[in-house]
Amino acid sequence: MFLARVIGRVVSTRKLAGLEGVPLLVVERVDDQLQPTGETLVAVDGIGSGPDDLVMLEEGREAALSLEETFVAVDAAIVGHVEQVASTAIANPATTRRTR
Repeated sequence: MFLARVIGRVVSTRKLAGLEGVPLLVVERVDDQLQPTGETLVAVDGIGSGPDDLVMLEEGREAALSLEETFVAVDAAIVGHVEQVASTAIANPATTRRTR
């Protein structure tokens, strides 16, 4: 699961069965300090997101399971709205070590 910000929408005249009426939004991933990473993708939105919303993004098979009709050809889905982010990296970046 990743954090992302809604930056646009996609208008599609034709969609696969199971995606009719499901909005497609352009999202940009953000890091733990809510800064854009530059990676953008299109995600289905089954929860009513709008421009500039901070959202939780799921990818892969789990993304397809987020829709009413499961197992639709979906790679990314918005699964929640984020109201607040708190972490030690945001509170005190000077003392936080990152390991990856």
